Amino acid sequence: MQTSSVTKQDNFAEDVRKGLSSAPKHLSSKYFYDDEGSRLFQKIMDLPEYYLTRAEYEIFSTQTKEIFSAFCDDFAEFDLIELGAGDGTKTAVLIDYFLRRKIDFTYSPIDISAEAVDFLTEKFKTKFPGLKIDAKTGDYFRILETLKSESQRPKILLFLGSNIGNFSREKALGFFAQLRAVMNESDLLFVGFDLQKDPRVILAAYDDAQGVTAAFNLNLLKRINRELGANFDLESFSHYATYRPTECAARSFLISRENQTVRIEALNCSFEFKQWEPIFMEISQKYNREMIEDLARASGFRVKRNFFDSRHYFVDSLWEKSGKK
Repeated sequence: MQTSSVTKQDNFAEDVRKGLSSAPKHLSSKYFYDDEGSRLFQKIMDLPEYYLTRAEYEIFSTQTKEIFSAFCDDFAEFDLIELGAGDGTKTAVLIDYFLRRKIDFTYSPIDISAEAVDFLTEKFKTKFPGLKIDAKTGDYFRILETLKSESQRPKILLFLGSNIGNFSREKALGFFAQLRAVMNESDLLFVGFDLQKDPRVILAAYDDAQGVTAAFNLNLLKRINRELGANFDLESFSHYATYRPTECAARSFLISRENQTVRIEALNCSFEFKQWEPIFMEISQKYNREMIEDLARASGFRVKRNFFDSRHYFVDSLWEKSGKK
């Protein structure tokens, strides 16, 4: 257990070194979700500007029967595996429906935050006493490697909330290839995609008036301070978000407000920041139907069915494996 922890910390340190040594500087968004980051993201999902969660919740709550039918067309028992489960609010709608129809399934939430997994497990044990839960904590890219051999039942993999939008196209294809490799022929993949829309609506979602998204981004610097012995002054950095309609992507940055030097003891080195120099933090890709079809096809899947919200702000896309690898 200790070796695994050391390895994870070494990976974090090395990724920080690489990111802050690059031009332009960048940090990986996969490190946002420590326990405090997960708490802040829960707050983001409740913001009036953050339409994504409400749009996807509408899909789950108004099309529950249709989703159930699409999942259960070919089998009456399965493992429901959610990657990056968060608080499980949307998934609870499906679970409630499945349980009321006496479907035999096990729910496996996977999240990098132990606090998030523990909270969700207790919440669902209370809410759904009859639910079989097999929760897992850690990097789901690694956990996925064990899924194929753990159960011979069909699997339905959930990757919701437009988490895929945080990947470049190349990384998204790599991620889907990893998923495909652990899926059997009958398994299904259910992916949330944020759709293209009024750029002003999108930008507001990543630059909220209350500053919660800013705190979420700055929390990564706080984590580097705590875990790697850095001396980032959070007051010396500000959050900046932008949306480029030509690229259909929102991007977030932390901007150095002054010339400064930051020391990171775990790396035994310092990094220079010029005034107004950016650190690239995250991309949030927005999609249209053609882009989704292309991703599915290029990674060896086919779209079985799409579920849209009433405003076509969001889509949950159900994929099955195609014959092509």
